[in-house]
Amino acid sequence: MTQIPQTMKFVDHGAGGAPEALRLAEAPVPSPAADEVLIRVVCAGVNRPDVSQRQGNYPPPPGASPYIGLEVAGEIAALGSGVSRWRVGDRVCALVNGGGYAEYVVAPQGQVLPVPAGLSMEQAAAIPENYFTVWTNVFERGRLTAGERFLVHGGSSGIGLTAIQLASARGATVYTTVGNADKAAACTRLGAAEAINYREQDFVDEIARLTERRGVDVILDMVGGDYVSRNLRSLAIDGRLVQIAFLQGNKPQIDLTPLMVRRLTFTGSTLRPRSSADKAAIADALHREVWPLLEQGRALPVIHQTYPLAQAAAAHALMESSTHIGKIMLKVADAGD
Repeated sequence: MTQIPQTMKFVDHGAGGAPEALRLAEAPVPSPAADEVLIRVVCAGVNRPDVSQRQGNYPPPPGASPYIGLEVAGEIAALGSGVSRWRVGDRVCALVNGGGYAEYVVAPQGQVLPVPAGLSMEQAAAIPENYFTVWTNVFERGRLTAGERFLVHGGSSGIGLTAIQLASARGATVYTTVGNADKAAACTRLGAAEAINYREQDFVDEIARLTERRGVDVILDMVGGDYVSRNLRSLAIDGRLVQIAFLQGNKPQIDLTPLMVRRLTFTGSTLRPRSSADKAAIADALHREVWPLLEQGRALPVIHQTYPLAQAAAAHALMESSTHIGKIMLKVADAGD
């Protein structure tokens, strides 16, 4: 195992602002506290919350690293006291509380998972943020089951493609919204029964048509704004709307009558502020329910483009363009370095 250096490269967002605010800098290598591991990072994932943090709109929770980055894959380099489930040299991926855009990062041991058999470090690093988010929101809060109908907005995003594949693999009929034909084709190829182009079609009308006016059982939404009231109109009796972001505003004017008439549930969650125990429980569920799918080559993350760590600004610019299909990744080191 390579000796741990005293300092490391990381991506600093400084005072924040445009993607160009992201620059390589040096900092001390963090030390794992009790029940934490130190990971030598090989790849890191880029996510919408990273963009929000860079812009100053998503501060890290108390005690978390101030640096950007929520998911990594690599090798365990050191163990904090009390760590029992991992050994130095283990190949892992992890949901981290910050600091993923770096050569080393610490993670609570319960938020760490083995790299699924047959997957690369790049694929493994693309798993934690999206799969933790989809599992807890779609299957725990949304209670989606086999035979139900499911609508996910933003189907070509990392979250969207994860939701499409996992919901389809678990026996749901999946619908999604996208912005162009290429994104629609990617979504239907990966399991969506129908991809609705929101630039040309009204998803409320299309869902009514596709479900013979019954509606869908679960909706996963990250758009917000006027989508909230339209989502409520698209739900079946006892349907569940799960909100995970508000890209178009968090103070919509909505008619709540459908909530009562059709006995709807409107819920949501944010992953990052949840406790380590909560995240460890999600990790355990993923290992039990999703890892077997991944190791069969099913429901795999879709990688759109990978940049060197030094080009994090370009990765953020691509994320903000919304032209990508799937995950944007950062390559930090070679697996054998």
